[in-house]
Amino acid sequence: MKRNTNSIREDRGTFSYRLIGYIVMSIISILCLIPFWLMLSGSFSDEADIIVNGFSLWPRVYSLKAYQSIFANGGRIVRAYEVTIFVTAVGAGISILATSMTGYVLQRQDFKYRNGLSFFIYFTTLFSGGLVPWYILIINLGLKNSVWALILPTLMSPWHIMLMRNFIRSIPFEVVEAAKIDGAGDWKIYTSVILPLAKGGLAAVGLFIALKYWNDWYLANLFMNNENGYPLQYLLYQMLSSAEFLKSAAAANVDISAVQAPTETLKLATAMVVTGPILLLYPFVQRYFVKGITIGAVKG
Repeated sequence: MKRNTNSIREDRGTFSYRLIGYIVMSIISILCLIPFWLMLSGSFSDEADIIVNGFSLWPRVYSLKAYQSIFANGGRIVRAYEVTIFVTAVGAGISILATSMTGYVLQRQDFKYRNGLSFFIYFTTLFSGGLVPWYILIINLGLKNSVWALILPTLMSPWHIMLMRNFIRSIPFEVVEAAKIDGAGDWKIYTSVILPLAKGGLAAVGLFIALKYWNDWYLANLFMNNENGYPLQYLLYQMLSSAEFLKSAAAANVDISAVQAPTETLKLATAMVVTGPILLLYPFVQRYFVKGITIGAVKG
């Protein structure tokens, strides 16, 4: 009877612990969603109402003027979306392949140069050649106004390589040795053994890389003069800059009609336009993402 009573008590204790945990996590989740909800609500609010009364959880005066300003020239937005999707898809695909291959090589115990190569990769995080040599290199390679200027400069990251190496290190080396005994070569081992077992790490690193390409506007600012090659973030950045300029000009009585140009709501609307597709992508890789981050963090 004692054993059954203890079991009931343990079950009640476990239930209470989980209930408290769910409540706490729900509260934290709601608090994390409030800024995003304020951003969504503000993007559908009237500019004058926000300036006078500030932000609110629900629009006091409903307005689509910010989105109308963004999509006033739909062709530019569609073209910018196409460029951004291409850069993100191609860049992330090539980067994941190169990063995973590098991480696989660095964790191979039979690769005698792995320590030296690891130090070389880590060394690049401490020192850099600077912006001017980097800019001259891109120009001399003929990548000016090319979509590849938005992909190649950030193709590989030392942090992503280390994270991928730590994840692949969690795969038992005996699996690789068994594949060798069966006659598999290095490429066969990488494609048929390592990649299927490293889905969590690939998803985690892939999401980081995709976010980096999706949110980048700095490379376009440096290497893009052709408006047809502008990614979405840089195009929206220019829209915001133009709206701020019109507002300043209106304050100086240069152009009175520019008073109507939204700025605060435009900032929120551009944030919604940019983050929307990524928010739709995250649920599909969430399971692998959490697993990859956990294993990559505990394996040193």
